[in-house]
Amino acid sequence: MARILAFSGSARKGSINQRLVKFGAGKAELLGAEVTLINLNDLPMPLYHGDLEAGEGVPENARRLRTLMLEHDGMLIACPEYNSSITPLLKNTIDWCSRPDGDTPGGVAFRGKVAALIATSEGALGGLRGLDHVREILANIGVHVVPMQAAVGMHSKAFTADGGFTDERTGMFFDAVIELLVRTCDSLRG
Repeated sequence: MARILAFSGSARKGSINQRLVKFGAGKAELLGAEVTLINLNDLPMPLYHGDLEAGEGVPENARRLRTLMLEHDGMLIACPEYNSSITPLLKNTIDWCSRPDGDTPGGVAFRGKVAALIATSEGALGGLRGLDHVREILANIGVHVVPMQAAVGMHSKAFTADGGFTDERTGMFFDAVIELLVRTCDSLRG
């Protein structure tokens, strides 16, 4: 059974990307995956700074998150787009969790992991431009990012009252992204 860690690059109350990752986590569970859904708000970390790291070491919450990452085969990450790029919260989280720490080498929590990227926004592109930046960062630290990704535009019009997609094609594509994540995790665990 694939073990997937799911989280959003936004910790804002009422975040539409937090809702999207929860929706995706439910889809992954229906496919047989064991999903741990977290909110980065529960794991606050200071802004990464080399002097802070040298003086105080890696923050305890980064260690906790790194441990969670190591316990899972893959990640489902909802990636809000800020000015056509990655959110500061998501970048800071990646930076801290990739740092060496005592006997733990840098990047160990990411190498060999599988990730699927999803996003939503009120704009027509649904956060698409930011996904490329997240993909590049993760690939550079050893994550296998599945080739399909889902960017859901016009969020307030994209979902039905019962939580499904108003557009059948969008729903089918979103489901395919989640299925690819689960299948890839299962295959690599093999």
